[in-house]
Amino acid sequence: MKPSIQKLQKIFKLEADRGYDNHAVMGGLDRILDVWVNEAREDGLPDDLIQFVSDRIKDYGRLTEKSRAEMLQGLWRRIQRGETEEPTQETVEPTQPAMEEIEASADVSPLQELPEIAPTDQMESMPPFQASPAGATAQAMIQEAVQLPPLEPKALSAPLTAVRGIGERLAANLGRLELHTLRDLLYYFPRRYDDYSRMKPINRLNYGEEVTVIGTVQNISTRPARSGKLKITEAVIHDGSGSLRVTWFNQDYIARRLHPGMQISLAGKVSQYLGRAVMENPSWEPLEQEPLVTGRIVPVYSLTEGVRQKWLRTQIHKVVSYWGPRIPDYLPEEIRRSAGLMNLPTAILQAHFPDSWESLRAAQERLAFDEIFLLHLGALGQKRAWKDRAARVFSVDPEWLDAQKQRLPFPLTNAQQRVISEIQQDLQSGKPMNRLIQGDVGSGKTAVAAIAIAVIAHHGAQAAMMAPTSILAEQHYKTLLNLLTASYSQPDMDRLNSNATPPLRPDEIGLLIGATPEGEKQRIRAALAAGTIKLLVGTHALIEDPVEFADLQLAIIDEQHRFGVEQRAALRAKGDNPHLLVMTATPIPRSLALTIYGDLDLSVIDEMPPGRRPVSTFVLTPRERERAYTLIRSQVEQGRQAFIIYPLIEGNDHNDVKAAVDEYAVLQKEVFPDLNIGLLHGRMRPDEKDAVMEDFRQGKYHILVSTTVIEVGVDIPNASVMLIEGANRFGLAQLHQLRGRVGRGAEQSYCLLIPDHPDAAENERLQVMASTNDGFVLAEKDLQQRGPGQFFGVRQSGYAEMQFANLTDIRLVEKACRFAQMLFDQDPNLTRPEHQLLAFALQQSWGGGKGDIS
Repeated sequence: MKPSIQKLQKIFKLEADRGYDNHAVMGGLDRILDVWVNEAREDGLPDDLIQFVSDRIKDYGRLTEKSRAEMLQGLWRRIQRGETEEPTQETVEPTQPAMEEIEASADVSPLQELPEIAPTDQMESMPPFQASPAGATAQAMIQEAVQLPPLEPKALSAPLTAVRGIGERLAANLGRLELHTLRDLLYYFPRRYDDYSRMKPINRLNYGEEVTVIGTVQNISTRPARSGKLKITEAVIHDGSGSLRVTWFNQDYIARRLHPGMQISLAGKVSQYLGRAVMENPSWEPLEQEPLVTGRIVPVYSLTEGVRQKWLRTQIHKVVSYWGPRIPDYLPEEIRRSAGLMNLPTAILQAHFPDSWESLRAAQERLAFDEIFLLHLGALGQKRAWKDRAARVFSVDPEWLDAQKQRLPFPLTNAQQRVISEIQQDLQSGKPMNRLIQGDVGSGKTAVAAIAIAVIAHHGAQAAMMAPTSILAEQHYKTLLNLLTASYSQPDMDRLNSNATPPLRPDEIGLLIGATPEGEKQRIRAALAAGTIKLLVGTHALIEDPVEFADLQLAIIDEQHRFGVEQRAALRAKGDNPHLLVMTATPIPRSLALTIYGDLDLSVIDEMPPGRRPVSTFVLTPRERERAYTLIRSQVEQGRQAFIIYPLIEGNDHNDVKAAVDEYAVLQKEVFPDLNIGLLHGRMRPDEKDAVMEDFRQGKYHILVSTTVIEVGVDIPNASVMLIEGANRFGLAQLHQLRGRVGRGAEQSYCLLIPDHPDAAENERLQVMASTNDGFVLAEKDLQQRGPGQFFGVRQSGYAEMQFANLTDIRLVEKACRFAQMLFDQDPNLTRPEHQLLAFALQQSWGGGKGDIS
C-alpha cells in the first residue's frame, strides 16, 4: 500500500475511534489536503481519485456523525478500487472484538462489582477490508484494515458517573481537573507523596530538610507588609512536642480556611528565623484519618473546588485496584526484561499507592521509560517517512561553492564550514533535507542559510525564509540582501570570474510581512508565481493562500519553536517536497535533542566568529541598583544605548514584582529625566512595536524599557548594556537569549542581573550566568534546575505531555532511545503480532501519527 493511502488509513482509523468528531486532525480533516495531494501525486495515484478524495474530505466537516461514517465507508471503497498497488502478501490476525461501553448512569453497581464486559453483536470481527460487505460500518471496516488490538478495556472510556458515589454534580467538579472518564482517573497520578509511616515531631526537625508535619493550628492571622503590596499570613502549629511558625505570602485566603483547633498536615522545607524553626509557603491540607493514609506512603492529588483529598483518593483507589490489573502491557516482554522494568499494571498501581519508596521509584522509572521510548520511536517513524520521499538533487561545482564562501564579507568558522558540508550532502542526496541548525546567538546561522539559498538559486529554483516577527523578518531580509547580492571580490581583477558573481540580484529577493503595502504585496505575489523572485523572506504571511511559488525547493524556518506544526507544514506545501532547514538560537542539551528532535538531522554551530567580545555579566542585589543606573548613564554618554527588561507588563496588588509600564514612568521622571526612553511590551499592536523598535534602532531612544518581547531577533549593534530586573524569574537559557541582544558591536558590553530579593541560593544560580557565555553549558544547567517543561512547551508535535520523564537522567534517556532504535531497526512498521499493542500505544501517544511531517 502506498504511503499516501497508508496515511489516510491511519487518519480514518483514528477518526472512527473518536466517534467521527472531525478531530483526528487538528483543525479538521480538510487540513491535511494541501500536503496529502502532493504526496498522492508523488505516489502516482490517478488524478480522478485524488480529486474524488479531496472533494469528499472538503465537505466532511459539514456532515452529521452518521453521514461522516457512511462517507468514510464509501470513500474507502472508492480508494480500494482506484489503488493500483499490488496487494500485499502479509496476513495479520483480525483485531479483537470491540468492547461494549458501560452505561453512563449513576445507578450502576460499584466498580468492584462490575462484570466482565461482553462484545456487542454489531462489533464482531469482520473479514479484511477488500471483502467488507456493503452494510458494514466504516468504524469496524477501518479497525480491521489497521489491524490494531485494543490497548485497554473499552469500559475505561465510560463517564465517571459509572462509579458509585459520583453523580452529575461531582462529575462536573472533576471535569475542572480534566477528569471525564474512568481512564482519566486511572492516569491521574499524584503530585506528591506523604510518608505517614515516618512522621517527625516538631522538636526533632532539622534545618534544610523537606518534611511533613502533623499538628494543630494554635493561632492564625494576616497582616500587610511594609511595602503595602504584600500580605503575610502567619500561623503557629503545635504537635505536643513543640511549635512551628508557618508563613504564607499573598495567600490571605488561607486565613479564612484555617482556624484554631484545626488539625492539618504541612509539607515543605524547614528553615529558621531568629533561631526558631519556620516554614515558608508550605503545602497543607486538613488531616484526615483513613485506612489509605495511616502507616503508609500516601498519594496527594491536585484538587479543585468541591473535591476533597480523602474522597478523590478513595475514588481513584477503586478505579486503580479494579482496572489497573486489567491493563495489558504493550511493551514487548523481551524489551521489558532486558531493560529491567516493572510491568505496566504493577507500575500504575505502585505509582498511585506505593508499598515502599523503592517500589515507587521502580514504577516511575517504568512510566518515564515509556514516555521517552514512545516519543523517540514516533520521531524515528517520522524521520523515515520523510526520507522515503524523493526530492530534487542540487549539486554544485566545488570551485563555485568555494568562490561563494570567499565572496562573503567575513571568513567562515570551522563549525560553519562543517554545517555547510552537511547541508550540501543533503541537497545532493535525492531525499528531502530535514535538518535543524542549532547555534548560539551570533554564531552565524544566517550566513550558513545564505549559502544553502545560493545553491538553490544557482539552479534557478526558489527559496523561502519564514521568521516569527516582522522585526526579525526585516532583519533577515537586509542581511540576506547584503550577503547574496553584493560583490565582495578582491581588487585584483584577475581573480574575478563567473564563480564569484553574486547568486542573486536585488530584485530577485522579496520581503512579505503584514505591514507590506497591498500594491507591493500584489507585485511580489505575481513575481513569485512567475518565478522572477527567487527568495522570499517574511512572516506567516508567506503561508497565506494568495502566495504561490513557481518552484519552491528550499523552506527555511527561523526560531522554529515559535511556529506550530500546521504552519511549518503549510510552508512546505507551497512546494513539491522541498528541502527543509530549521534554525534555532535556543541551546538545547544533547539529552533533550536526542528525544524531541529525533526526526531531524542535527547540526550544531558550536564556534563563535573570531573577534567577538564576550559580554561581561554581573549579579547585583536590589540595593546595588544605583550602580547599574550609573553604568547605563556612562554608556549613554559614550554614545551607546541600553535595554532594561522587566518580567511583567504591569504590576498589581498581589505581588511586589517590578513591571515595565510602572517602572518606565519612574525611570523617565526620576532616574533619567534628561534621556529619551522608549517602552515596548506584548500588549502593543504589531505596528506600534515595530515603530518603537525602529526608533530605538535609529538612536531616537537612549534606553528601551521592555518585557521579554525582545528576546529573539533584535539586532542593535549600538546597544551595550542589558539590565534585567527580576532575573530570578527567568531560566538561564532565557537570560542567555536576552544577554545576546547586546555585544553585537565592537565595544565591550555588559549584562546586569538583579533578582527580586537578595536570596543567597538564587544569587548562586544566577552566578552561573557570570561564569560562562556558552549557551549549551547554561542550557544543561537550566535543564537540571528547571526541568524540561519549557523545551516541550515549544515542540508542538502532537505528542502527549510527559508526566514522569526527567530528561536530566541521561542514563534513562539513552537506554530508552537505544531500545527504541533497536526495535525500529527490526520492525519499523510494528507489523509483527507481538508488536500490535505497542503500535496502538504509539498511535495514542502521537495523536494518530500527526507530527512535523504530516
